[in-house]
Amino acid sequence: MWKHALLYGALLALGTLALQGLDYQRLARSHAGEVYDLLLAAGFLALGLWLGARLLGRRAAPGPEFDGNPRARAALGISPREMTVLAEIAAGHSNKEIAARLHVSPNTVKTHVARLFGKLGARRRTEALRRARELGLVP
Repeated sequence: MWKHALLYGALLALGTLALQGLDYQRLARSHAGEVYDLLLAAGFLALGLWLGARLLGRRAAPGPEFDGNPRARAALGISPREMTVLAEIAAGHSNKEIAARLHVSPNTVKTHVARLFGKLGARRRTEALRRARELGLVP
C-alpha cells in the first residue's frame, strides 16, 4: 500500500516540477535581464561570503595541548578506560550510549562510572564532572 502512495506522490511531484519548469521558462523569457542580474548578484554574494569567511575567519590561537593532568590521574588511580568513560560523560552521553560507543555492556559502563565516583569523591555525574574539571582531567 505504501509503495503505491509513494509512487503516486513521486508522479505528482514530477508533474508539478514539469509545470513549474514551463512557468519558469515563460518567466525567464519575459524577464531575461532581471534573471541575469539576479544570478550575477547571487554569484557575487556567494563569492563575497566565501572570501570573507576565508580572509576574516577567526582562527584559534595555538595553545598547549590538553593532556588530562597525568599526575592527578596517577594519584587517583584512574585507568585509561575510566578516562574514556569520563570523557564520554563530559560529552553528555548516557550509559547506554557510552556502552554502544565503546562496544561494552551497559553494566561495564556502570562499573566504570561507580569506580570514577569513588575515586573522585562524587555521588552524581555533575559532581564527578565538576571535580574532574577542577583537577584538569577533562576540558
